Amino acid sequence: MVRDIMKDTAFLSQKAEPAAPEDLATAQDLLDTLQAHREGCVGMAANMIGVNKRIIAFDNEGRYMVMFNPHIMKRTGPYEAEEGCLSLPGTRRTRRWTSIKVQYETEQFQTRYKTFTGWTAQIIQHEIDHCEGVVI
Repeated sequence: MVRDIMKDTAFLSQKAEPAAPEDLATAQDLLDTLQAHREGCVGMAANMIGVNKRIIAFDNEGRYMVMFNPHIMKRTGPYEAEEGCLSLPGTRRTRRWTSIKVQYETEQFQTRYKTFTGWTAQIIQHEIDHCEGVVI
């Protein structure tokens, strides 16, 4: 189901709770909402649709990917970026990393590790910031 985009910065500033198997429907809503906004959005966190759970969905080189309980384990190559967000007007400057290693859980809640680089890494960092209550 496509959900409304959350714009309440007090809500968006809360650290997300861990996701569990009962949150699979939220992940589907997140994917549906991301696809509905594909013209201007490449990633979303669950708090952007009003659910304070640690779930992100993003465009991974042309295919959507969902991560439950993602955490960045390693970062290399810092750089400055300018980003926008559907939840906030305008753009903001932030520090990002060219390569990140992420620990996350799949839809079956199996732990995985994967390294991402470039644009995909930047998207993931933005969405994990949402999970941490960091409003960019």
